[in-house]
Amino acid sequence: MHLNLTKPLAFFDLETTGVNVASDRIVEISIVRVNIDNTTEILTRKVNPTIPIPEITSKIHGIYDKDVIDCPTFKELAPTLSRFLTNCDLAGFNSNKFDVPVLAEEFLRADIDFDLRNRKLIDVQNIFHIMEPRNLSAAYKFYCEKPLINAHSAEADTLATFEIFKAQLSKYENTEMEDEKGNTFNPVKNDMNVLSSLTTRTRNADLAGRIVFNDKDVEVFNFGKHKDKPVREVFEKEPSYYNWIMNGDFPLYTKKIVTQIRLRMKTS
Repeated sequence: MHLNLTKPLAFFDLETTGVNVASDRIVEISIVRVNIDNTTEILTRKVNPTIPIPEITSKIHGIYDKDVIDCPTFKELAPTLSRFLTNCDLAGFNSNKFDVPVLAEEFLRADIDFDLRNRKLIDVQNIFHIMEPRNLSAAYKFYCEKPLINAHSAEADTLATFEIFKAQLSKYENTEMEDEKGNTFNPVKNDMNVLSSLTTRTRNADLAGRIVFNDKDVEVFNFGKHKDKPVREVFEKEPSYYNWIMNGDFPLYTKKIVTQIRLRMKTS
């Protein structure tokens, strides 16, 4: 399957110290960069997370503190990774919910503003769940008709995700579905704009889904006592709420977005 690309598409997978977007760290990253001509480049690096890896997590991905103690930190790798991802749209398995937010957090800690505004985000897991509700190993067996060897190795998982994605396009490209009004449509096309829209379940303003766009394209809170209220309106009526967020245990990217909104308020 030849991918119809207008810009490079980077499939990537992270192994981390845990599942907290704001506080956990990357211990391994693998990227398969698919260029416009469909040639591929692979970059895989183990990373010193600078914090201990919990044993329960190490038992899942097989990476222990001793394996990364002499590896570069993310901050040291960040310039290389940023260059490798230049002008790339991003794809992965459960990437919109976890891998992309974690990666953005790491870049911000490394003082690199990893801008996502002009990148399409394609979550292969969402295509899978929409079309064949199941995990990565099951998806690989279903679509590629073979077992996934070395699951939870970042490179093996990344390459498997890339293979699954191509198999999904082949399987579903001419599959029609019916919407709530009875109209038929083809949800899966070899078009990265279509697939990005298909796999983006909420219109997040940040990456963690704390701030989302409502049906009027206004940023609103998606949590807490001000849920569904416009961020700007809350900050106007309760300025201390901004300080509470900035001093709280929120992802750096969420703090970046609320700061941008606050700055717009001052200039409008």
